[in-house]
Amino acid sequence: MTVDDAATPDDTAPLTAGADHSLGGSPIGGGPPVPPDAGERVGAGRVRPASLDPYDLGFTPRPPVPWLNPVLLAGTAVRVLLAELFGAYLDKRELQDALVADLYDERPPAGDPEEMWLDYVADLGDGFDGTYSIAYLLAQRELIVEGTVLPRASAVVMGGDQVYPTASGTQYENRFKGPYRAALPEAPPDGPRPTLYALPGNHDWYDGLTAFLRLFARVEEGHIGGWRTRQHRSYFALRLPHRWWLFAIDVQFGAYLDEPQLRYFRQMATRLDPGDRVILCPPSPNWVHEPAAYTTIDYFIRRILKPTGAEIRVIVAGDLHHYARYSHPERELITCGGGGAYLFPTHRLPPEVVVPPPENVVQRDSPRRKHVLAGTYPTKQRSRRFAAGVFTRLPLRNSSFLGVIGLLHMLLMLAFANSQQRVGSGVAQSLISVPLGVLVVFVMGSTVAFAAPRAGQQRGWQHWTLGIGHGLAHLGLAAAGAWAWLQLPLFGLPFPVPLLAAAVTYLPVVAVLAGWVVGAYLLIASMLNVNVNELFAAQGIFDAKCFLRMHIDREGTLTIYPVAVDRVSRKWRANPDGAPHEPWIEPEQPIAVHLAEAPIKIR
Repeated sequence: MTVDDAATPDDTAPLTAGADHSLGGSPIGGGPPVPPDAGERVGAGRVRPASLDPYDLGFTPRPPVPWLNPVLLAGTAVRVLLAELFGAYLDKRELQDALVADLYDERPPAGDPEEMWLDYVADLGDGFDGTYSIAYLLAQRELIVEGTVLPRASAVVMGGDQVYPTASGTQYENRFKGPYRAALPEAPPDGPRPTLYALPGNHDWYDGLTAFLRLFARVEEGHIGGWRTRQHRSYFALRLPHRWWLFAIDVQFGAYLDEPQLRYFRQMATRLDPGDRVILCPPSPNWVHEPAAYTTIDYFIRRILKPTGAEIRVIVAGDLHHYARYSHPERELITCGGGGAYLFPTHRLPPEVVVPPPENVVQRDSPRRKHVLAGTYPTKQRSRRFAAGVFTRLPLRNSSFLGVIGLLHMLLMLAFANSQQRVGSGVAQSLISVPLGVLVVFVMGSTVAFAAPRAGQQRGWQHWTLGIGHGLAHLGLAAAGAWAWLQLPLFGLPFPVPLLAAAVTYLPVVAVLAGWVVGAYLLIASMLNVNVNELFAAQGIFDAKCFLRMHIDREGTLTIYPVAVDRVSRKWRANPDGAPHEPWIEPEQPIAVHLAEAPIKIR
């Protein structure tokens, strides 16, 4: 089965194996409902899917989320607003105090060599091709990366945003659970069943964490295919070999750590001894992203971990969809959010960061230390090349956005033309020719609002300048279009002939031109660190994926292998004759992997 690189996420044709036709690739879910017995039909080793049909698979593989789709933007904006307004009132972390407070021991059984392989992956529940490519690699018995054999991990930690754009049972099934079940349908016969732990990100929180808790936090052990799930809360602590630990904290929208969670980690921290080493997993890399929110991470380190004498050697987070490592002799700060979602650039990352960030206003924070950027994936040069591709990818992958902006430009052009040379009259034409002043105010207001500062940042001169300049560019395009339109003999024809002619001849052309104006704005704005995320979200780049495979060896040394995938698979085939634990779906060509940088050793 083939997926065309140039296909757009919101086209009616499916982008990935089995995407349904009935809803035209709806970005907000849909497709045939999952049968209640889907897991029984194909999950117990009795029947394997013979095709990529959603009914056989038990889920509907979804295309990448079209982030500029107007319906999606409106729906997501409403959910984000509701989550931020009422999140404190619907915070389910407080209710988790009644659940079991377990420490999860991931050390090998007594008598086995005391070593362990651990995976970290984040930002994964997007389009099928990117998500399943990573799931497929995680499930393989071993990976050979640049001559080094990396066995399958006995535990996988998911760092947040297991689903996009917003959480629901259907979205989790189609964008996360189904692909991961297909990658490892049953526990492998050559070892213990690997364990999966998940930390919620902001997209998991958009429904108040309801769907996340139903899937991951159960009273009894559950499973997603061959992976078992053990956690009872949205946060957890893992005991690893050789006095290594992993603490994963749930910070709702960067707000605060709730008292039940602090009580849980205080209890877990009593097991730590001086000299123990800790891997800390927050949901976001606040050393570069919303640095004012690092206060919460620093509070956790100072109040929970530091008093034990343990050393925080690694902090790893997702949320930004790339790989980046900032290094200090005492600590590594790693961002690894390449599990499936659209690529986020690396070329705008600062060459060094100070942690805790200077933006922190807490007077009792930890001593500030400078961390130097030691590695990125993709490289900054390749990231710049990706950015420049906005003029091609934005029009190809956002057809509905172009349709809306093209319609707006057509009305704006007709309003300009009508103001320059009023031909004809009547109520009908007046209603169609929207007053020019209203449209100008709408365009300028929209572009100024679009040039928004990042969370916690004040609106500065660059935001006003870019927003006004962006608006003037659109008005200039509309004025030029009106001049060209008036040179044609169409404007003076009886109504509604000019309107219909404009819809057929002018709208398709101006839609592309307006898309290029938006692309040029995004490229220029990103140079001033404005709308950087939107520049890459508009392109929907689902290549350049990554995850971490970590090894604690028999001497207690932690080695981190940042595994990179330059190009995800787009062609898949069913594997009906495979063993029960082998993937249901295989790539037609092997997925090439390499290291994003040399392995990082921490002793």
